[in-house]
Amino acid sequence: MIYSAEVQHMCSVGKGAYHGPAPIPEEGKWVQVKEIKDVSGFTHGIGWCAPQQGCCKLTLNVKEGIIEEALVETLGCSGMTHSAAMASEILIGKTLLEALNTDLVCDAINTAMRELFLQIVYGRSQSAFSEDGLAVGASLEDLGKGLRSQVGTMFATKAKGPRYLEMAEGYVTRIALNKDDLITGYEFINLGKMMDFIKKGDDANEALKKAKGHYGQFDNAVKYIDPRHE
Repeated sequence: MIYSAEVQHMCSVGKGAYHGPAPIPEEGKWVQVKEIKDVSGFTHGIGWCAPQQGCCKLTLNVKEGIIEEALVETLGCSGMTHSAAMASEILIGKTLLEALNTDLVCDAINTAMRELFLQIVYGRSQSAFSEDGLAVGASLEDLGKGLRSQVGTMFATKAKGPRYLEMAEGYVTRIALNKDDLITGYEFINLGKMMDFIKKGDDANEALKKAKGHYGQFDNAVKYIDPRHE
């Protein structure tokens, strides 16, 4: 250790009482974090890329500083989906600190990692008060039975109004309009269910029919339109 001449000529003064790190909630316990291995938790981070044309939701399940589970969801250009694929391989098995200092291919994923780190090291995790935390695989519950990201996609213009394209339930095939041309409901295809039916041997047309549903006052509509072509 090198000290300046000014410090070398100073006399020693006692430091006083020890003031350690404040305990944070982790998986149902209060922990004083001194090393990265002291950090455990299940939490999320949201990131974005410049010039803010895409985003990432990153979910990690960390046990004793090690990333045991990662869910990487991206929205933006096609390159972001490939970046997410690479990040899912890079993250697993790394410590939180390693992951923070690793290029995760896309700025949106890197930013999400930074935001997640800031939350988890201060005890702001989803599993802060869950005894023993959440099981590895818990992030799949966010995706639902079809294991697909919950994405909402809507399009609207001043001249022609709104179009629902993708809702939480699935791919929107028709929207229902009343006599005033206001949306009263929509028909959708749950693509996750449809693929499950096909995997079980159903004909594609039959699977499509079984995976259809509707929401709102759909049956009593005056008119139905295809939101992508009408």
